[in-house]
Amino acid sequence: MSEPVREVLTWQAFGSAARELAQQVVDSGFRPDLIMSITRGGMLPAGAMSYAMGIKNLHIINVEFYTGVDTRLPLPVLLPPVPAAVDLSDKRALIVDDVADTGETLRMVRDFCAEHVAETRTAVLYEKPQSVVKCDYVWKRTDEWIAFPWSAEEPLIGTSTDN
Repeated sequence: MSEPVREVLTWQAFGSAARELAQQVVDSGFRPDLIMSITRGGMLPAGAMSYAMGIKNLHIINVEFYTGVDTRLPLPVLLPPVPAAVDLSDKRALIVDDVADTGETLRMVRDFCAEHVAETRTAVLYEKPQSVVKCDYVWKRTDEWIAFPWSAEEPLIGTSTDN
């Protein structure tokens, strides 16, 4: 069986992509009070965008969904600690992730935030056609599997519980 076609994002291209994505947000006139990063993939884009837009108010929300290449849990699971709702009230939140594949993770986080903030918008480096969330800001659309520079190599330490 042949290797699937992959979209490869290099570190250099990532820097440009994050800056271009931030520029889309700025150009739209949306002024988020905070950036909500979906871990783990959204941490680097959110950090780069926060610098580009001068937003220091960053929050992290941890969601487990993918368990490997194209393998996932039946539904995304919100992991503790959950952001305190008081920190979010009456804010405009930009939710950032690396990719909207199925969109289920983004939908979960967007719905969680919508209960606590004045407005939410979503930004991703990549959006796939099957995503249930059509993001407000997208750097590139693709239907290929994406090789991100931060997850392209095997972990240095195994994920076994006996480590």
